[in-house]
Amino acid sequence: MPDEADLAADRESVWLARTIEAHRPRPQPGRLLCEDCEEPIPELRRQALPSATRCIRCQSALENRNA
Repeated sequence: MPDEADLAADRESVWLARTIEAHRPRPQPGRLLCEDCEEPIPELRRQALPSATRCIRCQSALENRNA
């Protein structure tokens, strides 16, 4: 039988999963252009990562700046 600590941990896990899901970027239907350079996002990238809003070049540049 679970005790209060187990129940609290379960509630926290559910809350955390819901919070992460709520803040996860959502795919933007019809989003075909990079939000930075306005060039088309390649089809293979959109298939592999439907939530992508940047082309690979701009995403890499952003990650390098934030590193």
